Amino acid sequence: MNRLLLLVLMVATLSSDALAQNTFDRPLVTVSGQAEVLVVPDEVVFNLRVTTLEKDLVTAQRRNDEVVKKVLALARSYQVPPELVQTDYISVNEHYSSEEATRKPSVFIGYHVTKKIAIVLRDVSKAERLLSDIFASGVTRIDSVDFRTTQSRKFRDQARALAIKAAQEKASAFARELGQSIGKAYSITEEGPGPSRLSNFSNTIAGVAGSFEDESNTIALGQISVTARVLVSFELR
Repeated sequence: MNRLLLLVLMVATLSSDALAQNTFDRPLVTVSGQAEVLVVPDEVVFNLRVTTLEKDLVTAQRRNDEVVKKVLALARSYQVPPELVQTDYISVNEHYSSEEATRKPSVFIGYHVTKKIAIVLRDVSKAERLLSDIFASGVTRIDSVDFRTTQSRKFRDQARALAIKAAQEKASAFARELGQSIGKAYSITEEGPGPSRLSNFSNTIAGVAGSFEDESNTIALGQISVTARVLVSFELR
């Protein structure tokens, strides 16, 4: 039994050494390729916050509910489906005056009642008007207005294909300078893409193919950058 185990270990070691030797002796050229696809967003996400402050907790909660109901009714008026509207649980915090600012003992001011709301608007042409109505609804804070695309997978695949092509062209250029050429790919590794960002955010309305009919709009959609980066090793001939 021990002899059999020893034999298996010897064979495994020889196979591993042979593979490492084969990899080490293989002439390779390793390059990175990166590509960026710019996309006009097709949805807008409004992350909102409703905060009320009252000394009476019941009153603070009632006022908060009134504003939240207005916002939800506003979303319905813009034909936003219920599944694209999300509300968070109400949070309650006691609020006191700042002892350092007043140089007096802190005094109870009231209860801070807060509720968060997220609205996903698929008709981006209405983003300006909805934002204006949100300001008028009593919302106390807009945490963010995010422009996104619903086809991120499609554009990421496009960026990846372009990144691979860029890597192939770079490897060919390197090999050509040495009087050689590249063969088939030996390994491909995709590196994690950075977060999508808004690019060319200062574009004019006309620069986004007339996404808005009203030239008085102050929101420019810009473009979302979808990137891909790959590391490819090619056989060197």
